Amino acid sequence: MNSFAAHFAISWRLHLRNRMALAYGYIFPLMFLGVFWVLYRHEAPPLFRHLGELLTVTILGGACFGLPTTLVSEREQGVWRRYRLTPVPLGRLLASTVAARFGIIVSAGLLQLAAAFAVGMPLPAHPVALAVAFAVAALAFIGLGLLMAMLADTVSAVQALGQCVFLPMLVIGGVAVPVASLPHWAQRLANVFPGRYAVESMQSATTGTDLSALPWQLAMLALTGLAAALAAMRLFRWDLGQRFAALPGKAWLGFILAAWLAAGSLADWRDRAAAPVTVAPAVVAAGARAPWKNITAKDIDALNFQGPSDDGVVAPFAPEDDIPDDSDQVQLQELRAALPRWEPGARGDDLQRVRNLLCVAAVADITQQPTERYIPGVVLAQLRTVFPQDQLIQMLTWIALHPDEGTVLQNVSELGVDGVAGGPQMVRERSHYYALKCIARLIGGQP
Repeated sequence: MNSFAAHFAISWRLHLRNRMALAYGYIFPLMFLGVFWVLYRHEAPPLFRHLGELLTVTILGGACFGLPTTLVSEREQGVWRRYRLTPVPLGRLLASTVAARFGIIVSAGLLQLAAAFAVGMPLPAHPVALAVAFAVAALAFIGLGLLMAMLADTVSAVQALGQCVFLPMLVIGGVAVPVASLPHWAQRLANVFPGRYAVESMQSATTGTDLSALPWQLAMLALTGLAAALAAMRLFRWDLGQRFAALPGKAWLGFILAAWLAAGSLADWRDRAAAPVTVAPAVVAAGARAPWKNITAKDIDALNFQGPSDDGVVAPFAPEDDIPDDSDQVQLQELRAALPRWEPGARGDDLQRVRNLLCVAAVADITQQPTERYIPGVVLAQLRTVFPQDQLIQMLTWIALHPDEGTVLQNVSELGVDGVAGGPQMVRERSHYYALKCIARLIGGQP
């Protein structure tokens, strides 16, 4: 245990002397926070919807750039060759290295949170869940960083390899571009990247939504991180003279690749199992009364309207006196003109038509459209035009009480709402919230 503590302290000191590692660990994430602040400064509250992405960038900077840069630099300087002469086992040396790096990443994450709070971001909805998700994601990416250190012969090779990991994770892996905004093929490919699970787990803990998926996301992170760490141990190099090209055991790289592909396949299977084949609308026999018509005033009074606020990041709903700017007005006017002719909202079972129209607002929210807060008002206006108010309240109440019934739409791009929702369950959740908010407006109450 004394050797563990001694090497832990040495690792901290060496890190603080490595300027490049400090830049990757602290300055690089803060630069991203500044960029996100500029891009999303009009959102209220600021940065709340993007904290998962920012913390994932912080972890990537410390684990996939800072850690391998430090390890390869120490190997080049002969530090690890000297460690080899000590009676300390390799496992203990690596454990203390991981512990030191974990502490460094935690300190960088706290710095990122402090900066976000300073610009007005509120406290996360579930701080404990966020801490657990951050810890699991950090350990998973530390495993990947160890593997990168074993693959790279020089510090410059680390930087090149880091970009090969970081850029795809940024664009396709859900770190900088929301997965829901990607085309369908890219969403399926994103299942292979652990960055997606890091972002989703930390973001769900921040906003307090979809926590049911947290164990799955953490399991995917643990799987990829453990596989990478095991492969790194099998490919470990003590000396600069041990070049990667001459190392035996490269088949272990197939192990990490198989783990990543297995995680992606499991996630893809899970998405397919949960999606579009959902419960079909109930078939009402000729002359039979539609179930939603049995909704009474007592059912409506019993609804729980405690949900996301209208000006929050989940299910926003602009008040009537909030006037959009000119560019948004154009898109909203096109939506108003298209909705009456939109097939899913114009024909078929009345209850399903209402559900389809709610999906328009839900998909706009999930894919973070610039006009997301105004679209629910346009949808409600269309619903009031098509259905008598008493029947509309009954149908909305039925949908709010039975969110898992019927089918939902994840793509409404024909209405000018770009992007595809990340899963049917998210659409059902947002449709439930918007059903409640529409009911509150129709009965004259406060959302």
